[in-house]
Amino acid sequence: MNKLASEGVSLTKQAFALSGDLMRPNPAIYWADLLVSSVLAWGGLAVAATTSSLAIGLIAGAVSILALYRALVFIHELTHMRDDEVPGFRVAWNVLVGVPLMTPSLMYEGVHNVHHVKDRYGTALDPEYMPLSRFTPLSLAGFLFVALLAPLGALIRSAILTPLSFLIPPMRRYVKTRLSAMIINPAFVREDMNKPRTAWLIQDVACWLWSWMLLGAVFAGLLPVRVFLIGFAIFALATFVNQARTLAAHLWDNEGDKMTLDEQFLDSVNVPPPNLASELWAPVGLRYHALHHLLPRLPYHNLGKAHARLAEALGPDSIYHHASQKGLFEALAGLFRRAGRKP
Repeated sequence: MNKLASEGVSLTKQAFALSGDLMRPNPAIYWADLLVSSVLAWGGLAVAATTSSLAIGLIAGAVSILALYRALVFIHELTHMRDDEVPGFRVAWNVLVGVPLMTPSLMYEGVHNVHHVKDRYGTALDPEYMPLSRFTPLSLAGFLFVALLAPLGALIRSAILTPLSFLIPPMRRYVKTRLSAMIINPAFVREDMNKPRTAWLIQDVACWLWSWMLLGAVFAGLLPVRVFLIGFAIFALATFVNQARTLAAHLWDNEGDKMTLDEQFLDSVNVPPPNLASELWAPVGLRYHALHHLLPRLPYHNLGKAHARLAEALGPDSIYHHASQKGLFEALAGLFRRAGRKP
């Protein structure tokens, strides 16, 4: 048995003791991953939108969906990263991904961090939690498929609501507190948008101008409608994959009560090796979501190493081994089964 476990040390402290040396991000990995993902995403879109071959178009489109999804979920890393750890990365991500998708980092910064606050996780104050296992199977399916409308929502926010909000102060307050966060809990209201933040203002204005340029290019005939619609579809499918991954990230069983750290861990899910497909549908470390809740600042490229250490060092009686699922479909099937049993 692990010595720390035998001494009654918490799982979080055991995890840090075993992997505390892995906390430093490697800038070279971050930059290489983001740049390659961005090239594949936008290059795949360009090929899919212009080729006359259906087969090539489908292959290029699939590459673009997965690469765009991977590039997009780096927004999660940004919320746990200090600017001096990977200098320039936040700005580069917004230029390459956030603004083109009208999903700037302000939509997650200061929001996702609340999900990790011990006394808020799983409660009504958690922006990323609802008792989804209490939903009906039909409601769960609706939650999953509504993600296909995310590109439309981003376009409406950037092209219409943001510019109007600068003219109408009450609308500005509403946009900042209710429409400036990537959330699951629709009752969540942002508490950190009253303080002026130059970077966030620049991101908002950049998305507004980009959306007008995009629509203007379509209406002027400079950007073919086919290219716009294929890009819209690729963005929609990438957010759909992310929504499916979200459903598999937790058990979603808590009904609003405060949870201990161990309970929060057991409500979260790892999908570790030998499942290789999880690297595609839960990239950038998201396959180790339960471990991430133990060590939120552990960089994504070291989560696999940390998991291997913990899995080897912690005995079979450790709760660490109770948070793993075999795969996406197994996790989704379990959630839908539990929802189907609810009255």
